[in-house]
Amino acid sequence: MATLRKRNGKWQVQIRPPHQSSINRSFIHKSHAQQWARKVEAEIDVKGLLPDTGLLKRHTLLDLINRYLDQVTPKKRGHVNEQIRLNQIARHRIASYQLVNLKPVHINSYVEERMRLVSPGTAARDLGVLHHLVETARLQWGIPFGEDLFKGVKKPKEPPSRNRRLEPHEEEILLQGCALSRVTYLKPIITLALETAMRRGEILAIRWVDINESQRTLSIPITKNGHPRVIPLSSKALTTLLGTPRGISERVYEVSPNAFRLAWERLRNRVGIKDLHFHDLRHEAISRFFELGLSIPEVALISGHRDPRMLFRYTHLRAEDVAEKIHSMQSAGKFD
Repeated sequence: MATLRKRNGKWQVQIRPPHQSSINRSFIHKSHAQQWARKVEAEIDVKGLLPDTGLLKRHTLLDLINRYLDQVTPKKRGHVNEQIRLNQIARHRIASYQLVNLKPVHINSYVEERMRLVSPGTAARDLGVLHHLVETARLQWGIPFGEDLFKGVKKPKEPPSRNRRLEPHEEEILLQGCALSRVTYLKPIITLALETAMRRGEILAIRWVDINESQRTLSIPITKNGHPRVIPLSSKALTTLLGTPRGISERVYEVSPNAFRLAWERLRNRVGIKDLHFHDLRHEAISRFFELGLSIPEVALISGHRDPRMLFRYTHLRAEDVAEKIHSMQSAGKFD
């Protein structure tokens, strides 16, 4: 199957597997050429035909990125963020590599460079998008990668999950700050986050038809994990929703995610509260549900968590509050 010939001072090896393009390589020493030929022929005997490298030679990683952006990303709920990540990868020199030359060392180098510019969590998410891109190309588009490009790639260690809860009076300070703002949607959205543990995107997507006043429930048809849910509404949550002026839009809060993010940041800076993310209100709400005595299934019904381990990551009970509860139960003779 392999043929050797000397040309221009080098030994050229050509291997012609059946029904495939030939594999060619040049060596200075004949012994090296023979050794490589035996190795490739042995691999063909063990694994079968080698991948056709024609596609790998004709395309670059940028070609895959553009196809993914066109065919895959638009179908995802998080398409905006994924588009930003893929465009960032497209601007990096790794995107110019022919697929045949792309190796794990190049991906490791890319990750190391990203780690010098962004947080470990951001770098890990960038790597995750790149991994899914390559797997989509391999499994769905028939791109014959000859090796696992992510074997040996070190995934950035993400920081520990946040455990930020509202300090005493911070809720009051936030709501007082809302009263001083011309942005009318801030107070009701913050209130709903604390009463329902809903994510920002879920709150902004609430439609009037999703509210069932008689049953005191709210339908959330589109969620992060793809599983719709119906949640119970407290009196405060229901009053907040029904008290919102109804316009011509089907949505209760006609505001974009970016506009709300900017309004939240201005509010936080105006009232002087440090290191508080809007998503921390979800942690606060879930912790309050447990402090009220709700069971794990009941809290999971509201929060949408399908894995109790993930639910516990969002639960941050205060030791002093638990101590006070134990003391009260002992005093009442309910706990010995």
